Amino acid sequence: MAKKQITQLIDDLDGSIIDHGTTIHFSVEGRAYEIDLSTENATKLRHAFEPFVSAGRPLGSVPASARRTTKARSESSRDLGDVRVWAEANGYSINSRGRISSTVLEAYDAAH
Repeated sequence: MAKKQITQLIDDLDGSIIDHGTTIHFSVEGRAYEIDLSTENATKLRHAFEPFVSAGRPLGSVPASARRTTKARSESSRDLGDVRVWAEANGYSINSRGRISSTVLEAYDAAH
């Protein structure tokens, strides 16, 4: 028997399946974010940020390897499916796909 596993990337903004897209990392008020976007939505985001980026002062950046290491370490410590089940059972409003809010993740970590 043959099996074929297909992984689809979903646009975090509009929920569409992304054929060609990107993950964008950004930071606002000391908090870092990442978002998976279609090429069209990534362009919209970059255009929206452009006046602020042009007027801002660069502070440098964190090497990509450091970001990946931190993310991988935090994700490996919990199963997001388990987090969703726990969140629903404990009265948190949560979507069936997409990102899980930091509030829910912190509450899950505190409970476990």
